[in-house]
Amino acid sequence: MSVDERTGLHNLRPAPGSRKERKRVGRGRSSGHGKTSGRGQKGQNARSGSKSKLGFEGGQMPITRRVPKLGGFTPRRRKIFACVNISELERFSSGSMVDPKALADAGLIKKENLSVKILGEGELTKPLIVKAHAFSATARGKIEEAGGSAEIISA
Repeated sequence: MSVDERTGLHNLRPAPGSRKERKRVGRGRSSGHGKTSGRGQKGQNARSGSKSKLGFEGGQMPITRRVPKLGGFTPRRRKIFACVNISELERFSSGSMVDPKALADAGLIKKENLSVKILGEGELTKPLIVKAHAFSATARGKIEEAGGSAEIISA
């Protein structure tokens, strides 16, 4: 046989061992898959049309329902603020300017590049110039009531 006879599309065969014949069941005892056709004796899986849905565990509570649901959904555009209460601003001297840098230096927030929101819990007795990214309504009212000013920094 020459090289030309062995090559060509009409002579293509699958690689040896890459194809497997299908199991022919119910063809007599000597086939090894006779009588019950490899399904055992009785029971749900011996019957015709027996299929259970994905995740079915025989009536046992499925793992997807046994495991507690944790966490939630965090919107991607959610703004995260470092919150500071009015009562914590009492440590600044009267008339001083309180901005994110001053808050970071005082240890009230971790970094000065965080967005800061001033909340209204506590009392303020000194007039301060407070610059932050957001204010609660009560915080703004208490700052202005003490004689200070609340200025919003644009992000």
